[in-house]
Amino acid sequence: MKAQETQKLDLAGCQTELMQLLEEQFKLRMQHATGQLAKTTRLRTVRRDIARVRTAISAKKGVQ
Repeated sequence: MKAQETQKLDLAGCQTELMQLLEEQFKLRMQHATGQLAKTTRLRTVRRDIARVRTAISAKKGVQ
């Protein structure tokens, strides 16, 4: 997810996206721990997407 896409979402949309990304990160971490993860770079991209969404949420809360 790009930063422009997160800016277009409203606060509720950002929060639902954050929950989905956190769930995906948990699943990827479990796959990595058991040795079943094929694309290890996905962990990095999900972690960065989480940071982008959290930044967008804090920016939207600061504006209000």
